[in-house]
Amino acid sequence: MDFDSAFIKKLKENDSKAQRVFYQRLAPKMYGICLRFALINEDADDILQDGFIRVFRHIKDFRGEGSLEGWVRRTIVNTAINYYKKKIKQGINTDLEFVRGKVKEQNNIVEKMSADELLVMINQLPPGYRMVFNLNVIEGYTHKEIGKILEISENTSKSQLSRARASLQKKIFSIRDREQIG
Repeated sequence: MDFDSAFIKKLKENDSKAQRVFYQRLAPKMYGICLRFALINEDADDILQDGFIRVFRHIKDFRGEGSLEGWVRRTIVNTAINYYKKKIKQGINTDLEFVRGKVKEQNNIVEKMSADELLVMINQLPPGYRMVFNLNVIEGYTHKEIGKILEISENTSKSQLSRARASLQKKIFSIRDREQIG
């Protein structure tokens, strides 16, 4: 979605009508990002709300380098990361340090699955695995970047991704085996 400079100027001036239009156009896509990070819909709702509050609070900092949507996306991803960092500090276990393993890519069964079915599987991953999986596979961050963002080692990020993939592979094999039997 492209937004012209006049529209961006209205956003920077806190024009409520422009903000409403902007939110309505981007919220559904950004909510998809939130769902990939959140374990439950209520967390996704909180992340989306906090993310857009940050967007509107800091829109004046957008310099026009790259797309506005990309800038919003990064803000939403960072909001999701900060949301779970806060939960970690509150003592909620996210398994960030306990992940290892390897996985091979699946073909046939994955192609038959809907995006919603895959999202359910991803959401069943432990929070730490899910965050690393989303950041690397979906958002395209490197393990070095993930390590800095989540304050873990690069090797821990690699290990968590490997465990996330192994867990997903196990679930996919389970579905495949049930289909072959049934």
